[in-house]
Order: sequence, then C-alpha cells, then structure tokens
Amino acid sequence: MDVEGLAERARAIVARDGGRRALLGITGPPGAGKSTVAADLVRTLRRSGLEAVLVPMDGFHLAQARLDALGLADVKGAPRTFDAWGYHALLERLRRNDSIVVYAPQFRREIEEPVAGAIAVGPDVQVVLTEGNYLLLDEQPWSGVRDLLDEVWYLDLDVELRRQRLAARHQHFGRSDAESWQRTLGSDEANALLVQEGIARADLVVPVP
Repeated sequence: MDVEGLAERARAIVARDGGRRALLGITGPPGAGKSTVAADLVRTLRRSGLEAVLVPMDGFHLAQARLDALGLADVKGAPRTFDAWGYHALLERLRRNDSIVVYAPQFRREIEEPVAGAIAVGPDVQVVLTEGNYLLLDEQPWSGVRDLLDEVWYLDLDVELRRQRLAARHQHFGRSDAESWQRTLGSDEANALLVQEGIARADLVVPVP
C-alpha cells in the first residue's frame, strides 16, 4: 500500500467516526522510513482537504544532559531513554480535543535534542499522525499508547536495506563511517529487534520498497 492508499484509509476512519479527530500511528524499526512516510502522508491528507499534523514520538527523547546523568547516553533510542509517560499524556490531550491548542515537542537531529512547544495542534485538526519505534511495545507505559490510537501501521523494510539507510543517516548527521555502523549494528539493532516483537499487534503491515 502506497501513501495514497494510506491517506484513503485515514479518510475512511475520519468519515466512519463522524468527523471525530483520528489519531493514527506509524511504527517500525529504526531506518524503516517512518518520518518520510508520515510527512508524505500529512501532505497528501492536506491536499485532500483534511487538516493533519505530525506529532513524532521522538520529541520525547530525554535531553542529552539527562541521559549523561543517568548513564544512558550509549543506549540513546532505547525505550528507557524517552519520557514515555509524557508522550502518553500528550496523546490523551490530543484524543480529548477539548477546544484548545496543544503544543508538542519536536526532536531536532541537527542538534540531537528535543525542542519543547515546537508543534501546534489546533482543535480544527482532524488527523493527528504520530510515528515512532515503540507504539506497539507491550510494556508499561508504552502499552497504553496503543489504546489511544485508532490504528497503528507497521512499516516493513528489507533488513539489509534498512541498515544501509540507517548508517547513511548517521553519517549525514556527522558520524564517521565506523561510528555509523557501530551504532547501526549495536544499539539500533537491539531496538529494532524489540520493535519487531510488536508486528503482530499492528492493524496494517506496509511493505516498504
């Protein structure tokens, strides 16, 4: 299923629920293309007349100083390096949609830090897309995330291609070739295996070319 197919599915969910705001999740292992697909989907939905906003899970990364203090810098990206309860609380607010603007954080890769209040979600937004690794993780508090989303779609990409793309991304943001592959085959691969455990709980598995 391509982005147009996903957009059609999103529009059907909004129509099915009488216009109530839809919260949709896109998940998959690191390097599967979640950010790219989610951004393309938001643009496609907007062109069709639906107000849509992307609120990534990565905005809830703990700050680097906090990771350093906790001794977690080497496993950045693992479930325990996020403010999972904060993410859960934000999704609850977005689900309620009680006629106020909700501000969400955004992770900036160029500085490797989250930035608070970077994304505004107004009460007129009909589709909120969220993307991240752990939307289907079956442990608290992540397991509560799934209950707040109408559907979660899992992006499935060939393992070797995914690793190559991930290593290239690390290099793009300043890591050496050796550092990029160490990260890709180390902590990223451990996180990928954890993410893959949730594939059976996805509403839709989307093969990525």
